[in-house]
Amino acid sequence: MTGTATLAEIAREAGVSTPTVSKVLNGRADVAPATRERVEELLRQHGYQRRGAGHAAPLLELVFHELESPWAMEVIRGVENVVRQEGLWVVLSESSGRLSLGQSWVDGVLARRPTGVVLVLSGLDAAQREQLNSRGIPFAMVDPAGDPGLEVPAVGATNWNGGLAATRHLLDLGHRRIGVIAGPARMMCSRARVDGYRAALETAGLPFDPALVRDGDFHHEAGYRAGLELLRAPDRPTAVFTGNDLQALGLYQAARELGLRIPDDLSVVGFDDLPLARWVGPPLTTVRQPLTEMAEVATRMVLDLARGAQPSTLRVELATTLVERSSTAAPPATV
Repeated sequence: MTGTATLAEIAREAGVSTPTVSKVLNGRADVAPATRERVEELLRQHGYQRRGAGHAAPLLELVFHELESPWAMEVIRGVENVVRQEGLWVVLSESSGRLSLGQSWVDGVLARRPTGVVLVLSGLDAAQREQLNSRGIPFAMVDPAGDPGLEVPAVGATNWNGGLAATRHLLDLGHRRIGVIAGPARMMCSRARVDGYRAALETAGLPFDPALVRDGDFHHEAGYRAGLELLRAPDRPTAVFTGNDLQALGLYQAARELGLRIPDDLSVVGFDDLPLARWVGPPLTTVRQPLTEMAEVATRMVLDLARGAQPSTLRVELATTLVERSSTAAPPATV
């Protein structure tokens, strides 16, 4: 059989009923996984496009691995800035901290038939990407946790340069024992920030000391726990670079409990430049990650793809910049 097949022909070849093929096409959940996979493969082989695929719902799906963060609000603002001008509505969903999305989410998207999808710190496996592609639902990723592949539109930030700039700032102030509270090791952005930190140390002729590094999870509590560990050490750091602003706030709490003053006894640099970085006391020196702009770029890429236009590039990195405030100073004469 060649060319575009009818639903009946695909059903006959798959050994199922025509309504079952229709259910797969429309993202219905009541199809056995093995049957769905067989039908999907035949749909791909025959290049089947759902009739009316150009009549997408006026929705943009925005998917987070978790929503309970001021970080998420900056991304939502960027998406809203774009879709407001396009007459679209935003549908929010969360993967409950998982970096991969389950089939039930994909089934829901296929049923809703949105104009496009923006995924934040979440990913799709090859089969899920193919399902969206076969239905003409474009997607892009913001700050992907892993390597999404060259064919997947993705927008990130210069995380390595950010880690380099943060550490270099502390070195220039005279700090030599600089700790790190990183993010999850499984996330590319977290690893890149630590790599930038290591590069700054190496350029300054300083050894990398694993005892000064703690893994976190980008939440306040992780910054607090790791901060207590670092600051209770006999030879504690005089400065700490945290993987994000929320962990910096946890470190602030740990320093207060131990009677350490910021920046007199301890300098702190965060990452993200969330609005709260300006409000804490003392205001936080941090690396600005242009979250709102990243979300805007990803949303425009999705809408361009929905119109049939190919973006000039599928991989975009926006610049990070160091924002100096009052949480950093020269190290104390003695520690």
